[in-house]
Amino acid sequence: MMKTAPQAEEISFDKSFIDYKDISQISQRDKAYANEETSLRPFYKYSPAFSNFKQIIADKKGEQIDRKLLSSVLLDQYRTFNISAKTKVNIDKLLDDNTFTVTTAHQPSLFTGPSYFIYKICSILNLSQRLNSDLSDNYIVPVFVTGGEDHDFEEISSAKIFGKKITWEQSTGGSVGKLDTATLNTVLGELKEILGDRPIANEIYETIHTAFTKYKTYGQGMCYLVNELFGKYGLIVLDMSDKRLKEAFIPIIEKEVFERKSVSFVKETVAQLEAAGYSNQAHPRDINLFYLGDGFRERIIFEKDKYIVNNKDISFSAEEMKAEIHNNPERFSPNVVMRPIYQEYILPNLAYVGGGGELAYWMERQSQFAHFGINFPMLIRRNSVLIVDKGSQKKLQKLSVDLGDLLAEEHLMVASFLKQHSDNEFTLESQKESISKIYDDVINSVEKVDKSLVGTVKAERAKHIKSLENLESRLKKAEKSKFDTGINQLKGIKSKLFPENNLQERKENFLTFYTRYGKGYISYLVDHLDPFAKGLMVIKEV
Repeated sequence: MMKTAPQAEEISFDKSFIDYKDISQISQRDKAYANEETSLRPFYKYSPAFSNFKQIIADKKGEQIDRKLLSSVLLDQYRTFNISAKTKVNIDKLLDDNTFTVTTAHQPSLFTGPSYFIYKICSILNLSQRLNSDLSDNYIVPVFVTGGEDHDFEEISSAKIFGKKITWEQSTGGSVGKLDTATLNTVLGELKEILGDRPIANEIYETIHTAFTKYKTYGQGMCYLVNELFGKYGLIVLDMSDKRLKEAFIPIIEKEVFERKSVSFVKETVAQLEAAGYSNQAHPRDINLFYLGDGFRERIIFEKDKYIVNNKDISFSAEEMKAEIHNNPERFSPNVVMRPIYQEYILPNLAYVGGGGELAYWMERQSQFAHFGINFPMLIRRNSVLIVDKGSQKKLQKLSVDLGDLLAEEHLMVASFLKQHSDNEFTLESQKESISKIYDDVINSVEKVDKSLVGTVKAERAKHIKSLENLESRLKKAEKSKFDTGINQLKGIKSKLFPENNLQERKENFLTFYTRYGKGYISYLVDHLDPFAKGLMVIKEV
């Protein structure tokens, strides 16, 4: 347990776990990987365990990583940031052949988007600390890769704080990282209003405001924000859109464009996964790269010996495409199929920490990695987290409801609550069975006299059963009305902790908790989010 005092009131936390098997909001594949079921074992190289890191290090050492380039790019990207002593040390250590990374990545979602954005980062910080305690001959640094080249604006354009949704309205296309921060003025105003005027809220708001007013592009602003939140822990934030990194990636870009092998490797693996009972995550293309231009990011299509940029009047012959790759590599952007390849090609990486959906698409890539001669990293399922405040705990205790009861669908949760709290039986099943048996006897008697009357008797039975069902429904409704207050309270708690019957971390932004608990909230997460711990981590305010 850790105690922090972000405001006048001292805040303490305690943690426990709910087994993934009891959580319907988590996919079967996610549960299968967490439990290391044999059906998924062919689709990843290393089992997620500390004992396997020495082997991964040995395997990764066989690759030629341009460490000088990586360090130089990072130092340039940090020139306008407040670089912490720990982060500076970590960047410098990347020059050493015995230094490796553990990585996570995410799109630059509005104000970080769902809180699992933060949990992923805390998980790699925790992991790197533990590895540095265990691996005396090597040094491990945590790297967060920001997906600023993504062009799906809808996926990053909103955040939910205290249950209130903020949406960024934007009409410009292209990579989200290149969007002009001037268009954020309206949502910054909304954020200020939602956060309120407490000291901790004002402090974090000023950090966010600086991020998106000091920097012209959204991608730079997000890198600044993440660095401000996690720089003290030594986190390295990497924007991989840098031209120099793309130049280093040219050999792989050329292979993908001219040989077009990824599609067959991924499709074959997808077929094997489907045979094992798992659906595909991503749809590979013949060429798994986008072409970037002013305000657009479009697929590259090979058609009739030409390389065509989808939806644009741009095309290249083979020779022209080769020249374009060498002259302007920054214009070539990996899609979801090639992004892991790019990341692992540039970084001396040992492990990728991600959510269940992310790891699912990584598991479609192992043969593709082998084709490009890149080591496939360990895949580690990040922690899922549920924060439960004191108020919710008190309400649950008063209602005599366990936290696990909230995992059920709402109607099942309410039915269980009524069954537990009502002294009355609001089912007429036994009466319906008795009437049905009486009519069965009548039917037997009628058949002996006049079979043509059997239908009439059955109709009468159905009418009586229907009447009892209507009465049963009215009884349930009457009984339920006695518990309306409790039921409404229960629904409110569920909506807060499992919004839209989903995991809290997928809906609520970290600011909901940060403004309540202060910086100690982040510190606690870094200390406790061990990505090898299985299950939904329940963090309770005590």
